[in-house]
Amino acid sequence: MAKLNTINPLVSTLPPLIGRAKGEKARDQHRRQTQPWRAWYNTARWERLRRQAFERDLYTCQRSGEMCAGTGNDPNSPVANHRIPHHGNPSLFWDIDNIETVTKRIHDGIIQSEERRSAIEGQWGD
Repeated sequence: MAKLNTINPLVSTLPPLIGRAKGEKARDQHRRQTQPWRAWYNTARWERLRRQAFERDLYTCQRSGEMCAGTGNDPNSPVANHRIPHHGNPSLFWDIDNIETVTKRIHDGIIQSEERRSAIEGQWGD
């Protein structure tokens, strides 16, 4: 009876096809590589535009009516939210009428949930 030769496994040499490295730093790097428009958020023009939106809205959350009096990562700090997600469209990104003042709590909770849900629905054609 002939002896079978083993075949060296090739799976370990393949790069991962799904997912990406874990961690916030890796996530940020991935986003910078795949979404170059994210650099717009680091410009003086964006800082002026968001401040104009905050002043127009009197630092009041347009979703909850709460005063946006916090700073940094405080739940009630002001966030300039794009009403219609821009996905790199400069007309939507730079349009002050597309920007609303919301609290960080609302932005990171309700709004992010809405955006994830619409992305999934769009993916499934609903």
